[in-house]
Amino acid sequence: MKALLLNIGFGNVVVSDRVVAIVSPGSAPIKRLKEDAKEQGRLIDATYGRKTRAIVVTDSNHVILSAINPETAAIRMLGKKGSHENGESHEDDIEITELDSTEVDE
Repeated sequence: MKALLLNIGFGNVVVSDRVVAIVSPGSAPIKRLKEDAKEQGRLIDATYGRKTRAIVVTDSNHVILSAINPETAAIRMLGKKGSHENGESHEDDIEITELDSTEVDE
């Protein structure tokens, strides 16, 4: 089984099948979501001290902060999925990596 990994910046990756939403951090409900996740230990900061530009929400209810724009993350995610469906290669393919689950130590 292969997993598609979404690069969310600075070498950090997320399994793209687990992503529920990629949103901008500016609205009050998203700020509350971030604070709730922090209080409950579900917040992962992958910004390396940079400004949070996107918040990734996973199906496990984890909230991941990213320094890349939500549009960029979406293009990276859709670009790779699209290349698998129609056989075309896209410039953004390098941003998502296929990982064979047999290569991962558990």
